[in-house]
Amino acid sequence: MEDSTLKLVGAGIAMIGSLGAGVGLGLIFAAWISAIARNPSAETKFSKIGWVGFGATEVVALMCFVISIMIMTAKG
Repeated sequence: MEDSTLKLVGAGIAMIGSLGAGVGLGLIFAAWISAIARNPSAETKFSKIGWVGFGATEVVALMCFVISIMIMTAKG
């Protein structure tokens, strides 16, 4: 195989981690909505925890994207 083909395959493999990030975001927001529905008075407490979880999960997706871009633009 050519190097350009292998780079594209590697970039695609690097993006597999974004599947986990998508599942994680779904679970975070499902639990967040459920918690607020059960206890609306604690919305501010749940809000802080929810945004931290969202940020941590989104970092994983962004890192997968950055690594795949780095693989595709690598010379050699």
